[in-house]
Amino acid sequence: MSADPIEPNPIDAPGTTEDEWRAWDGLAELPALDASAWRSVVVVAAHPDDEILGVGGLMAMLADRGVRLRLVAVTDGEASHPAVAPEEIAARRIAESAAALAHIGACETVRLGLPDSGVKDEELRRLLPGLIDGFDACLTPWEYDVHADHEAVGRAALACGGQVWRFPIWTWHWARPGDPRLPWERAVRVPLPPPARERKRAAIDCFTSQFEGAEPILPPGVVAHFTRPWEVLFH
Repeated sequence: MSADPIEPNPIDAPGTTEDEWRAWDGLAELPALDASAWRSVVVVAAHPDDEILGVGGLMAMLADRGVRLRLVAVTDGEASHPAVAPEEIAARRIAESAAALAHIGACETVRLGLPDSGVKDEELRRLLPGLIDGFDACLTPWEYDVHADHEAVGRAALACGGQVWRFPIWTWHWARPGDPRLPWERAVRVPLPPPARERKRAAIDCFTSQFEGAEPILPPGVVAHFTRPWEVLFH
């Protein structure tokens, strides 16, 4: 008896282009996020660059308002380049994240150092509450992003309770405009004025390790999803 075929990871398949997303009126019609009452925000990121790709523009605008920002970096991204020594790529990605945050504004960083590609719900649920409690809002990857680490981080953040907003990352690649698998009824749009967009773009450009090689982790077509004039959150 032959084994059941293994379903390919949607992240590895050809994805939806940014032109297709921008041609869809649904994104422009989403209600705008009202973050005017936020005085403190914690961002929980599975890997260095998640925070910038998902909510870098929003973070820049919050920093300009003097909102207290904390980044909880769950892993150091050491599994992104299997041919490179883990400690070497981790050090590089940590440095890239610090350089990116310098473009965003004041943000304290807490690094958990959990294993990249091996994040466990139970460990995060033990560590996160003390790092999230007391903040007005928590921003974290969407728990159905089809990346195991992103999903574990999203679930653990939700388990902490409070006001948790989730940002898609790989969803823009594998989903399609109007995709019924996405909770559009709970989605909001974060319009980014030009200065915030420029700072976010400068921050993205700091992650040079993700752009290198014949098959970069973040090719131009993927980066295009994160340079649009708004960000999207699910509540």
